[in-house]
Amino acid sequence: MIESRKPTRVRRLNAEAVAAGHHIIGPAGTEAAEVVETVIETDDYGTPAVVVATLDSGQTLRIATGSQVQVAVDEREVAAGSIPAQDGTPEAVIAHVVSVHPESEHLQGIAERLTRGMNFKSGSNLQDVHDLALSLLVDFADAANARRVCDLLTELPFDGNFGRWKWIEGALALASYLAFDDGDADRADAYSASLRTADDAETDPLKAKLAAAVRQRQLNAPNLYDPEINRAAAAGDTKAEKDWRVVRLTVLLYLRSHGGSETLTADELARRIHNELVAIRAL
Repeated sequence: MIESRKPTRVRRLNAEAVAAGHHIIGPAGTEAAEVVETVIETDDYGTPAVVVATLDSGQTLRIATGSQVQVAVDEREVAAGSIPAQDGTPEAVIAHVVSVHPESEHLQGIAERLTRGMNFKSGSNLQDVHDLALSLLVDFADAANARRVCDLLTELPFDGNFGRWKWIEGALALASYLAFDDGDADRADAYSASLRTADDAETDPLKAKLAAAVRQRQLNAPNLYDPEINRAAAAGDTKAEKDWRVVRLTVLLYLRSHGGSETLTADELARRIHNELVAIRAL
């Protein structure tokens, strides 16, 4: 008896997000083949240029960075990984975006916590939403869903609680970059303006002046965690290196949302963010 093929659906994936285990459809629309390894090659200037995917057949596919490919997803896995939530709610948004990535236990774990009922006054819930959006971009190059998740937080006002605000601020910085990268400059500027509302929260003129001076110093000389990243790389600890690079990425996003600084221009930050994303995905 001939075994029937698994029901599948096709979704698009950024080249940098292709990883071992994905079933990629060839350029001629050929049957999906499993990827067993990926390597990112750079051009002569050190900029990531091509993703080389090795298939289970031994053949390789060369895919330009920034482009997209089609991968096959088992619909039964999607159904098994789906999380019930009432339509039109933040929980429904979370359930939808994680259903696109049923293979990720990390995303499913975050979604399971959030879909029990989101509390926007809870710092841990805000952190989960922020981390979900960041993971969608970093690990899956899923910019569209990352932005949808960010928008669960981007309308929340600054209420004076910096513990909660840092996660909203992070979502605004990420959303600003995603809008900028998508060519929507006005939307990117709006997110950045919302992020900076906390900068102007101090009403005492002297305290506000001192806070502005401290903030400018932080923008001009940010901690980009070079020693930590270099130590992890030298030790071959890819998990630690990735964790520190993700922290550095959030700093770069924050700097870009402020329009850069006296030492790092907005264009330079955009370039570094792109390269950091590629470096993280290569680990």
